[in-house]
Amino acid sequence: MNPQKTLALSCLAAAITLSMASGAAQAGPTLQFGDEGSLTFTYALQAWAWNQDFKGPGSSDENDLFLRRNRLALSGQMNDMIGFYAQLEGGGYPNADNDVFWRDAYITVDYSDALRLIVGEFKNTFSRENLEACLEPLTLDRSELLAYTPFGGTRDTGVALWGNLLDAKLQYRFMVAEGRDSAAKPKDNYRYTARVHYSFLDPEFNYGYLGTYLGTSKVFTVGAAYDYQRDIAYANYPMRADPRDYKAWTLDAFFEYPAASGVYTLSGAYFDYDSEGVTNQTPDPNYPINGDLKGYYLKAGYMLPSKVGPGRLQFFARHDKADYGIRTGLTEYYDRTLNSLGANYYLDGQKLKLTLEYAKADFDKDHPTIPALRDYSQLTFGLQFIF
Repeated sequence: MNPQKTLALSCLAAAITLSMASGAAQAGPTLQFGDEGSLTFTYALQAWAWNQDFKGPGSSDENDLFLRRNRLALSGQMNDMIGFYAQLEGGGYPNADNDVFWRDAYITVDYSDALRLIVGEFKNTFSRENLEACLEPLTLDRSELLAYTPFGGTRDTGVALWGNLLDAKLQYRFMVAEGRDSAAKPKDNYRYTARVHYSFLDPEFNYGYLGTYLGTSKVFTVGAAYDYQRDIAYANYPMRADPRDYKAWTLDAFFEYPAASGVYTLSGAYFDYDSEGVTNQTPDPNYPINGDLKGYYLKAGYMLPSKVGPGRLQFFARHDKADYGIRTGLTEYYDRTLNSLGANYYLDGQKLKLTLEYAKADFDKDHPTIPALRDYSQLTFGLQFIF
């Protein structure tokens, strides 16, 4: 084992020792205002250490310690119908500028369980995995390849109408948002997203999902979504000609079942992002590489039925396949498969958690000069704290 991987495992052992000596994380403080008003403060941190081992000539290992997420959230109610949520972010991957910015800022209007509104900047309602709380995942993190829409990303600014029907077994959503915000697009049209899911066992009745319920619910939910924005880009940007539309669809399923032998989790989704082949034409320089992406992911988890020391141990595995359809000459260098194995150790549920994951990326065709487009492996240790 190389020295960097040995160091990562040593950090893991030290962190486990520290966590065993720590008290349970507490809920964030809440202030009450009158009979209905409230304000709750929540702080969350994810600290990662990783070793990335790139293959091929001209490649070298990369070792980084950084804050994957570093957030302060304010949430509450003005009254029984109107609520709010605002979240400051000050983290990011290595080499990010780490500026503090508003990750979320929105109000909620809950007229009834069947009729709710969200207005502001908030999570796109397209993919299940994007809607799964990043602080309550099954695997180390979401898919970098598939979960985020090419033009809305993880958040967008707009309004969403949603609600629960049939005793919260059926949930619907419809969102109108900014979508691609670029002077390079042919016309300034809105983005439209629709999503629906049905829960056959315990209902998933919130706007967001969880990546694992840690055995507290029996869940089997299937969902589908459609995303559309007209005139998203010019296929011939130099001539400002041949405008193309964007559309996408996804199907997903989530299953978790607690039994005497442990907690079993299965999840999967298929994605089809389609910008009418703009990727292989001559779009504007800022056109994203995942505009014509197709792929899927599969996730599985197993939590032991009893504690291991002071905490709960959960194993997980993940498989991602992504086909970008981007050609360099006659070769598609971006297409890849990503497989990972790992474990979560919960000291206090998701409030205090350690994660170790080993991932391996296999490209269909290694790029001759770009190390980032060649096979690589990655060992990551993560520490999560929520107060």
